[in-house]
Amino acid sequence: MASFSDDFNRADTSDLGAGWVEVSGDWSIVSNQLSPGSAGGTIILRAATAMDTSDHYAQITIAATAAVSQGVWCRGNSNISSGYLWRNNGTSWDLFSVIGGSFTVIGTYTAAAAPGDVAKVQAVGSTIKGFVNGVQRASVTDTGVTTGTSVGIRGESSGSLRYDDFSAGDVTAGATLGAASAVDTGQALARSKTTALGAATGTETAQPVTGAKTASLTLAASSEAAQQLAGSKAAALTVAAQTETAQPLTATKIAALGGVNAVDAAQPLTAAVSRSLGPAASVGNAQPLAGVKAAVLGPAVETSTARPLVPAGAGDDVDITVGEPYSPWAVGVPQSVRWEVATPW
Repeated sequence: MASFSDDFNRADTSDLGAGWVEVSGDWSIVSNQLSPGSAGGTIILRAATAMDTSDHYAQITIAATAAVSQGVWCRGNSNISSGYLWRNNGTSWDLFSVIGGSFTVIGTYTAAAAPGDVAKVQAVGSTIKGFVNGVQRASVTDTGVTTGTSVGIRGESSGSLRYDDFSAGDVTAGATLGAASAVDTGQALARSKTTALGAATGTETAQPVTGAKTASLTLAASSEAAQQLAGSKAAALTVAAQTETAQPLTATKIAALGGVNAVDAAQPLTAAVSRSLGPAASVGNAQPLAGVKAAVLGPAVETSTARPLVPAGAGDDVDITVGEPYSPWAVGVPQSVRWEVATPW
């Protein structure tokens, strides 16, 4: 499998060396980069090393750019009049099929080239691809050019253009890689590579978004809104069977007490009385009164007013109820006798 590369890191010269064939135009090395000169018109540079097969790639770094033709070529013939070209013209990347000097666009990616962009074109069978900075931007199936082993660069002869780091190599479709026979360790750079930048030909300003991105929403299956209560929920109370209101007393009720037959004097306790209580069958909790209970009192039939006792005088009548036989000390007998008191008691 063939491969070829050039980083152009050498003294300024118009002689590119044995690795290159100037198909047209005058190419040179300036500040470690490839320059197409400034004569104008389209010029072509071909690598002297041909690829082993028609399935290969070619890529170039665009170090400085302008709004002119600039690109990389693969599957070409010796004078690059046929093959595939991946080219930028200042507004877009275009993939061309070239047959007998006739160019046909077969793929496009809209974007201007920027300094540092790596452009790559690849042809494997009928699949032709274009890449920018390792990202595939175009891929088409085309059978216009089936053979060709030359790779190179095609662009405008403009002093604003600079190229760097060209590489190309064969690609074997579906090849299985075996175990590596050796491992290469990355080496530190022994020097830095710099380049003189040309004046910018234009400045691009970030543009504000002019529209909004929206997605169509499907209709909601249903929508439920919170409803306010239209009334209050209440339980109907049954009519009270009876209401009793406490009545104020309108009179004094007095009962006549009879005489005491006997008076029991409190006796001192001579012993303690005790009793064993069994377990309570149940415990009742005091219940709060749920209402007011009152009894309606009837009006008093008679009101007797207590009178002070005074000794009886001579000639006073005294009603005494007596039993049989009469005794002035008898109490509660059913008969009455009228006495006249002759002298005070």
